[in-house]
Amino acid sequence: MTLAERLDAAIEASLVDRIVGCVVLVNRDGKQIYRRGAGLTDREENRPMRADSIFRLASVTKPIVATAVLRLCERGEIALDDPVTRFLPWFTPTLADRRVPVIRIRDLLTHTSGLTYDLPDTISQGPIGPVISLEENLRRLAALPLAFEPGTKWAYGMSIDVLGGVLAVINGSDLQAALERHVFAPLGIRDTRFVVADTARLTTQYGDGPQGSPPVRMGDPHTVHRADGFSMTVSPGRILDPDAPQSGGAGLSGTADDVMAVLDSYQTGALLTPETIRMALSNQIGEVPRVPGEAFSFIGSLSTDPGAAKAAWPAGTVAWGGGWGHNWFLDPVNRLTVLTCTNTMFEGLGGKIRFDVISAVCRGGQA
Repeated sequence: MTLAERLDAAIEASLVDRIVGCVVLVNRDGKQIYRRGAGLTDREENRPMRADSIFRLASVTKPIVATAVLRLCERGEIALDDPVTRFLPWFTPTLADRRVPVIRIRDLLTHTSGLTYDLPDTISQGPIGPVISLEENLRRLAALPLAFEPGTKWAYGMSIDVLGGVLAVINGSDLQAALERHVFAPLGIRDTRFVVADTARLTTQYGDGPQGSPPVRMGDPHTVHRADGFSMTVSPGRILDPDAPQSGGAGLSGTADDVMAVLDSYQTGALLTPETIRMALSNQIGEVPRVPGEAFSFIGSLSTDPGAAKAAWPAGTVAWGGGWGHNWFLDPVNRLTVLTCTNTMFEGLGGKIRFDVISAVCRGGQA
């Protein structure tokens, strides 16, 4: 079977009862070798998914913000070992013993800052939370204790939101304008925004149904329950609210093509130098433990031992996703960039479609 046939089969299987719609893109050596929109953008209105549909990106926002930070590092406007207080003097969260540790830019990029997502509902976390300014949100975050000494552990959380605040300060603007300047304009990206402009192309959002039943159309707010017991409450309509804080960790919307342009720049060198790219895709947490076979780079999880991680891709692959229903990976060995965007949470993030697409690309032989 060809690559296209394998991917088509993976997508068709997922559309039976696991996801409502998706866009899947594959680039090799900077050239598109697969692009397909499939299923429905709105099931109840029977509207087909378009390849240029706009998705709520959730944590796919993170590598975009990280890329802007790395560009500023190359320009000498910021350094990886700069303390956050150089740019946000008031961002001084304490440890349990009331000490104020130094949080560096690299700690934020690698999620070793001590900031987590275990937060009260007074903090905005991207898809949910109070409608306040970005600065006010970060000031509230700074008033909470850190979970651990920066640099000593890894924990997913609000680190990239803080980097968004840093970017806005350096640019003397909001975060949208900073990203426009350093990432979107250089790549010709037009649709990626914190507030959707073209609502006609915005996908309707669905969540996993109970006990393996078909996806359900989301209310607002809506709580999605995962099979392992984890649940998350989100607000699909938040992406239309111009007053919501511009979350650098989970707030953007955009097309799959836009996201691919950013991710594939790590293969093509369209934004960063080869030196910076090598650094960005390497192990940046050293021996800090995460999960078996995986470390962390500056933009996502890094595969260090595919056997231990039970992964199909080679060592050196960097991957992550977004809670609204997306996943991606960069395989520098085979020069592949693969992106799956869906309108179904959580199946599109970590469900069978993710592993079926990975298998189709990495285990199916030659495309």
